Amino acid sequence: MTSPTLQSAQRTLDRHGLIPRTRLARLCLTLALIASLWTLTGWHRSGVYRMLLVVLAGCLLVLGYRAFAQRFMWRLRNRLIVTYVFIGVIPLILLATMGMVAGYLFAGQFSTFVVTTDVRDELRRLESSNRTITHQAAAALRRSGAIDPDQLAINNEAFPDRQVTAYHHGRAQTLLGPKSGGELAPPPAKIPEAVLIVDDGGLYLRAVNRAGLGGSGAGDELVIVSSVPLDKPHLESIVANMGIITLYGEGSTGESSTPQAGARIKVGDTDVDANPRVVCGSMPPPVFGMDLDFAPFFTILNAVRWKNGEPSNLLLTVRTRPSLLYNRLFRNLGDTTNVILIALAAIAVVFALIEVVAFVIGVRLTRTMTSSVAKLYDATQHVNQGNFSHRIEVNSRDQLASLESSFNSMTESLRKLIAEQKEKQRIESELFIAKEVQDLLFPRDVADLDGLEMHGVCLSARTVSGDYYDFLPVGPNAVGLAMGDISGKGISAALMMATVHAFVRAHTMVEHLPAPAGAAGGGEPGCPSPGAILAVLNQQLYSSTPAHKYATMFLGFYDQQTRQLTYSNAGHLPPIVMRPNGSTRLLDVGGTVVGLFGDMRYSEGRVTLNPGDIVVAYSDGITEPENDFGEFGEERLIRIVRENRDLGLPRISDAILAAVIDWIGGEEQPDDMTVVLARAR
Repeated sequence: MTSPTLQSAQRTLDRHGLIPRTRLARLCLTLALIASLWTLTGWHRSGVYRMLLVVLAGCLLVLGYRAFAQRFMWRLRNRLIVTYVFIGVIPLILLATMGMVAGYLFAGQFSTFVVTTDVRDELRRLESSNRTITHQAAAALRRSGAIDPDQLAINNEAFPDRQVTAYHHGRAQTLLGPKSGGELAPPPAKIPEAVLIVDDGGLYLRAVNRAGLGGSGAGDELVIVSSVPLDKPHLESIVANMGIITLYGEGSTGESSTPQAGARIKVGDTDVDANPRVVCGSMPPPVFGMDLDFAPFFTILNAVRWKNGEPSNLLLTVRTRPSLLYNRLFRNLGDTTNVILIALAAIAVVFALIEVVAFVIGVRLTRTMTSSVAKLYDATQHVNQGNFSHRIEVNSRDQLASLESSFNSMTESLRKLIAEQKEKQRIESELFIAKEVQDLLFPRDVADLDGLEMHGVCLSARTVSGDYYDFLPVGPNAVGLAMGDISGKGISAALMMATVHAFVRAHTMVEHLPAPAGAAGGGEPGCPSPGAILAVLNQQLYSSTPAHKYATMFLGFYDQQTRQLTYSNAGHLPPIVMRPNGSTRLLDVGGTVVGLFGDMRYSEGRVTLNPGDIVVAYSDGITEPENDFGEFGEERLIRIVRENRDLGLPRISDAILAAVIDWIGGEEQPDDMTVVLARAR
């Protein structure tokens, strides 16, 4: 029988949780007793004893975690706190670490991008200047057979160390720079127009432009080369306030990249010389405590060897600070950069306060949170099954209730968004069908006359176009040519374009119908009157369209028996008649636009088209696009047609559209572009 004293001691130990009840607790107690006995008997120096201690320590850690979980994690509030730590705090630490790593990598990419972009911009400036010199020198050669450097307008302020050399028929002439002993070797055949050059151990920015002189020989070509050394002062002028910039040259078999070529640096598959070619810049002192000196970032610059035209790789390294990158990124803002810095610091403080408040809210939330989470989970299951009509019943007014209301609002927004998306797809489908229908309105098979070749093309700025052109069959010896531009863009312009198309087609067919049998003047009718058709069209549009809707229109009819084009121009850009000798004539007889005023009359003009004459009709989308140099303009259009007049009409229209698109560059096409060409044969 157990004594009362032993029972009292057992109850005390049990009350304090000191009596082992689980297998792990008993194992820990047994291992602890064995370790104590071995310590007393002197066996603690053996390897088995040390292994016993390791096992005991592991068991105690597991036992301690279980005790912590049973006591601390028993309350749901504590569970939520721990959950918040794992869900909120640890991911924030990981995200902050990832953000710092990403920021470091971004700083490296941005610094090398800035340097390489500035170098490429300098190359483009050099190539643009060299192109101007090439045009001037070619004109001087065509005019006098020689190039007088003093007669060339060479602006050397931007490139004070530039050397300009001309090559013609194997002879080199220095136009700018050293007059003797400093001529450059002739450029390789396939060298780019603007490129970074490795030549005799030095680095140069060079631009190579070629101009054909129009001679009978295949080699009658003028080559102008502008060369600027890429040395320390020049590189500092190109890239300023970016830290320390270093350029290393590539090693190659049989050719030393520098006179002091020695050790090699391996960057990927590229073997570069360890001796730098150009080192420039300086590292300013830090602006603030975290303004660290970044390790050098590197990238590869593509260059070309001048002797053989083979590619060469240069290693570019940039050593910089966050303050320098910050100033470069926001340098256009001027004094407001400090405002941005203060705003970022304020945002960081706000985020920190929000984090503290979120942690406090996470500690205090209990059953309300769990019930709300359950409701949200159930609602997400409904949404996952496509039931967007399910709503959460909101019974409180706390933040979770607001989240539940937000979820209800979100599901409603999703339902509306899906409906709007379906509507958008329907509209896009209808627009696509409208485009297909409109494409059918443009003439597909051109029935050329024996004496007149015709071609037209329209490139719309949107899905449908507001431009209009048509070739109107009048008879075996006559054809009509229509060109128009509807005010505005989009569906309304396309609908009005279809109206104009149908009207002109209908009235043209009525006008040239043969006279009834027995009527006076029977037989093959003449060409319709373009002025009369425009007058009727103007009255029709004026009475049936809004006041702000109108159209410009050119309408002409060509009779190949008389070789005359009878036309009337209703406010459209005057088509151009280009003669074989290069002279031009504008077809501008007519009147104002159609549809804007009532009871208008349109006069008619006539022009005789001789073999080789080309009629160029176009919309304002051809001549009015702008870039930094101004509008594309009528003169460029005339020059393109004159240069390609011997080609087929489709090739000429392709050349015009390509030139306009190149003039626009990467910008969005501002207007519909339409070109109609006719050539007398």
